[in-house]
Amino acid sequence: MIAAVSWVPKGASKSVPIAAEPPSKEEIEEILKSGVLEINEGTENEENSEDMNVDALKQDDELAHALRELDMDRYDEEDDGVELFGSGLANLYYPSNDMDPYLKNQEDDSEEEEDITIKPEDAVIVCARNEDDVSHLEVWILEDPTDGDSNMYVHHDIVIPAFPLCTAWLDCPLKGGERGNFIAVGSMEPAIEIWDLDIMDEVQPSATLGGIIEKKKKGKKKSVKYKDGSHTDSVLGLAWNKEYRNILASASADKLVKIWDVATETCNITLENHTDKVQAVAWNHFAPQVLLSGSFDHSVVMKDGRLPSHSGFKWSVAADVESLAWDPHTEHSFVVCALTLVNVDKFIAESARPESLSKWKFPNAWTFSCVVGKVLNNWCCSNCVLRSVWKMAWLLVLISVLLTPISSPAKPSFTLHAHDKAVSTIAYNSSVPNLLATGSMDKMGAVFSISFSEDCPFTLAIGGSKGKLQVWDLLSDAEVVKRFGKIGQEIDMCAEISMAARMLESLPVLRYLVRRVLSCRTVKGIVMLNR
Repeated sequence: MIAAVSWVPKGASKSVPIAAEPPSKEEIEEILKSGVLEINEGTENEENSEDMNVDALKQDDELAHALRELDMDRYDEEDDGVELFGSGLANLYYPSNDMDPYLKNQEDDSEEEEDITIKPEDAVIVCARNEDDVSHLEVWILEDPTDGDSNMYVHHDIVIPAFPLCTAWLDCPLKGGERGNFIAVGSMEPAIEIWDLDIMDEVQPSATLGGIIEKKKKGKKKSVKYKDGSHTDSVLGLAWNKEYRNILASASADKLVKIWDVATETCNITLENHTDKVQAVAWNHFAPQVLLSGSFDHSVVMKDGRLPSHSGFKWSVAADVESLAWDPHTEHSFVVCALTLVNVDKFIAESARPESLSKWKFPNAWTFSCVVGKVLNNWCCSNCVLRSVWKMAWLLVLISVLLTPISSPAKPSFTLHAHDKAVSTIAYNSSVPNLLATGSMDKMGAVFSISFSEDCPFTLAIGGSKGKLQVWDLLSDAEVVKRFGKIGQEIDMCAEISMAARMLESLPVLRYLVRRVLSCRTVKGIVMLNR
């Protein structure tokens, strides 16, 4: 099955990923201590102990029989007439590698490098998969269809130690430079692992947020020691902040939402706004300090990081929240899909700006307080002491009104009956307004994750219970073309201009001319729209 899919922006990946260096002795010892390689624990070992003993006895008998055949007692006795080595040192080396027939020639090396090269126009998709009790990340390449036919294949994969549940791509430069190419993975374990997608055959994550330090077992009791600030249960949702690139939000089955600094691998803020498992988190596109979280307690909570003392805003839904998303084209709107429900609800958060909380949310209370305060102030003007006391009391009442949690609307602004069975995932298109995709448990199998490409907005990646990565070109659907066809043509034109600009800018002779052309308002606006 495929639990999560994420797109990597074009140009973010290295053209030729590097091979991972073998782990050092210290890293191997750390892996062994972490218990990652432990396969079976507890009751499974106890149930299978008798079978393991029988298998061990059989293996001992087979080993003893093999040793008798090898006759290891006479191993040092050399047979006459057998020449173990060459006739001299001349056969041991060659003057150059080109003369050595056992070494690959340069043509083979160039072909191998060409096979692993990621072109700037190639689209990259990362899917988190579990198959036959093996969990891994697959890096897929979707080649640009030059002749109408697209080719898609697995470039490389990364074996991960736990069952994956969610992913989030991020470009925070954890290893220096301006930008990186990393994927954060939440799993059945409390740790969040961040892997470098530009390294093949990697065995260790580049960073780990939280996790278990050690496990101890005394009889039937187990004690677990966690890292500071760590989750204590499975990580169910992740959201990377594109504005503050070192910030990652996580939702967990331990009922907590945590905000991490991936550069320092520390938890900065822990939010305790829910009474059950937190399934999803999402940052607002217009106000990057505003975070939305959805839980199995049938609620959605919005918190503003600029107002840490504020209790936030809460909306109630009819079932466990499975997925949620902010509308990237409207600052105050978000959609929620809940498990066991076939509908998608859209809510309106009137304002996430701190300066607007009082005036926009409390127009009646604000006006009433100002009017009453002015009347009583004029009435008490003859008595200075009474006037001062009234001013203080009026100020305290006003502050208490403004800081009172806002009652959110009980009903959504509208509801879509999207499927015949429960809706499990949802995704907004960041380039095309009003284009929304949903996944469900109906039809051919459960859909667990969907994601639009930012570079090719009408391309949708889909992963689910069947374990096969699907890529859907929405413009192949007549209804989509009828509704969004003009926007698709504009986006294609923008993409061609942007690609041509990047290719020309790479040529030193034309770089100056391209930058002068891009300074034109019209062309610059088109390129920025595509980005």
